[in-house]
Amino acid sequence: MDPKDETQSEESFSHPDPKQGPSTPPIGDSLQRRPPTPWPSAFAQAPTGRASNEVSLPRRRRRTIALSVLGLALAVGGGFLGGTLSGSSNSSVTITQSNNSPSGAVLPTGMTIPDLVTKVSPSVVSIDVKNGGNEDQGTGMIISSDGLVVTNNHVIALAVNGGTITTTRSGSTTVQSAKLIGTLPADDVALIQIQGAANLPAVTFGNSSKAVVGDAVVAIGNALGLAAGTPTVTQGIVSALGRTVTASNELSSGTETLSNLIQTDAAINPGNSGGPLLDAQGDVIGMNTAVAGSTTSGSNAQNIGFAIPSDSIQELLPKLESGGATTTAPTQGYVGVEIATLTPTLKAQYHLTANSGVLVLTVSSPSPASRSGIRQGDVITEVSGKTVATAVAFSQIVKATTPGTVLPMTLSRGNKTVHVSVTVGSSPA
Repeated sequence: MDPKDETQSEESFSHPDPKQGPSTPPIGDSLQRRPPTPWPSAFAQAPTGRASNEVSLPRRRRRTIALSVLGLALAVGGGFLGGTLSGSSNSSVTITQSNNSPSGAVLPTGMTIPDLVTKVSPSVVSIDVKNGGNEDQGTGMIISSDGLVVTNNHVIALAVNGGTITTTRSGSTTVQSAKLIGTLPADDVALIQIQGAANLPAVTFGNSSKAVVGDAVVAIGNALGLAAGTPTVTQGIVSALGRTVTASNELSSGTETLSNLIQTDAAINPGNSGGPLLDAQGDVIGMNTAVAGSTTSGSNAQNIGFAIPSDSIQELLPKLESGGATTTAPTQGYVGVEIATLTPTLKAQYHLTANSGVLVLTVSSPSPASRSGIRQGDVITEVSGKTVATAVAFSQIVKATTPGTVLPMTLSRGNKTVHVSVTVGSSPA
């Protein structure tokens, strides 16, 4: 495909406002996204034109009046129903009743969802962050027995400049203080530690690079902040892989491009941010981070959520443990490609010859990548003479590169090896 033929589309994303009630559209931190072009094995070009959608990164805010009214309505309805049933005790109708327990939904592995929830929930925490009159809520995953918890940066952003963080473990009403260990805003991940914790159960990370479209998944999280310690559980499948969104945070006026995300139709709502996306074994393959909302045309997106792959989180943990981004981040490098780690599934699906590398899903135009001749369907195998095997590794190299620097790259294109030189640009605001 000739670079001049490449087109682009754009969507917008937004964080929910921490002050906004659940019945109003999510506003706040805005996201802008260039969605991957759907292409078959022939790498067909996307149609021209621009589309715009809204998604929210499902951080949750304080309990609102709207929720309280809903709770009252449910309580009144329940009382009315109970009265109706008790008043019908003289009915002549004979009701057949069973004492059997309902059967849990069974996952492909044979594990039931109730068993999976029982296994993983003790390692999931609700997170509440306060700073002045502001409050945010979200979810986190315990990753060590001494209380290290990984979550989204946008969940704990209020605490960066002196706010307080508290956690509540699933199945508990005990609120425990936590301290901020490290943040990586550009990757939307953060690490906190529950104070005085010991002997806590940790989640098990799965291999997200082995996930394929259609895999069964379960999401657990503090959806809508309904009640800390009693998480919401939803089920779905892996809908797509390798998605990329560019998020801007209204609190910090910064942006982050999140690459190689897992798309899922498991329901994700405000408050789910930082919670686990689990495979059928109960292993974490992603961190729930964003959910699609309404488009500018007024239509609503349905069942489109995004999770940061567990492989990406594990690669970033050493930086988080050492404090992460402790100063204002410099301008990030940018080349203008959407990418995914090359897997055996992708190799077979698109008839590629490379065995490893980073698959180029789309190329923005104009961009440093399009000007250098990188094409959709190329596999980037080396950067500056060093092998690059994952989308996370490639993104980290690009982000850390000073704009104006020339990066030599080696590509696999069909049966050919192609060498290009990319002049890194500045990440767009």
